[in-house]
Amino acid sequence: MKPNDFQLVHRLRVRWAEVDMQKIVFNAHYLMYFDTAITDYWRALALPYEEAMTQLGGELYVKKASVEYHRSARFDDRLAVALKCERIGNSSMVFTGAIFRGDELLVTCELVYVFADPASQTSRPVPPGLRSLVERFEAGESILEIKIGEWTELQLDVASIRRAVFVQDQCSALEGEWDEYDGSALHAVAFNALGQGIASGRLVRQHNASGKISRLAVHRALRGGGIGRAILGALVIASQKRGDHEIMLHAPGRAEDFYLREGFMTRGEPFIEAGTLCTEMFKPI
Repeated sequence: MKPNDFQLVHRLRVRWAEVDMQKIVFNAHYLMYFDTAITDYWRALALPYEEAMTQLGGELYVKKASVEYHRSARFDDRLAVALKCERIGNSSMVFTGAIFRGDELLVTCELVYVFADPASQTSRPVPPGLRSLVERFEAGESILEIKIGEWTELQLDVASIRRAVFVQDQCSALEGEWDEYDGSALHAVAFNALGQGIASGRLVRQHNASGKISRLAVHRALRGGGIGRAILGALVIASQKRGDHEIMLHAPGRAEDFYLREGFMTRGEPFIEAGTLCTEMFKPI
């Protein structure tokens, strides 16, 4: 058994508070590691857990957790926590998990979840949409759909995402969220397998035959999962197709490294935009 036998691998570093006097991890913490990895599993499925379960009409509850210990993790070890959905029954989902230090197997587990009504806590069949999504993910298939379109086509989804990210999460003023560029811009929206809009961005045409990417927004529960990169990539391709010679954007300081990894370069001195320190970045096409 190796980490690459699994679709999801969550990585962590053992902290001092998680070890005993012998500097080995308390047994109970391994279940916490698996529980943290389960959160990453839903993120990898592009599911904002709370909204997804509300739409599916149920909740997942742990029915059984069994752990087998092979070797001990120690303070400051870097661990890989791997998970895969082994099978889906009528109302249950069975996950196999393993914790590795490098390629060395330390701990294995089996986690059994039951899909149930949250009010009565009586079991319900696993919804077909969730079953299909997990099966596709475990088979390595794409689980995102990105639509590119005009404001008239995607306005409701774009508005919902931007309101949640910029107004609710970042406390921006609602009246400043829409501007004169929305009507002429190309918009990109990422949808998960339940049809929920989870990320968006726009491409505005500049007078010098360049494109400007702005208003890139990802659902707060799904950041760091590659969805922002997918939106960015879709907008870059759209810019290429219409013949732009470069694409540019104004990157907040916290996002500059992200854009550097995606092939953008900095230009000019940092400046303040809407109260945030930004840098102009560009990418030749």
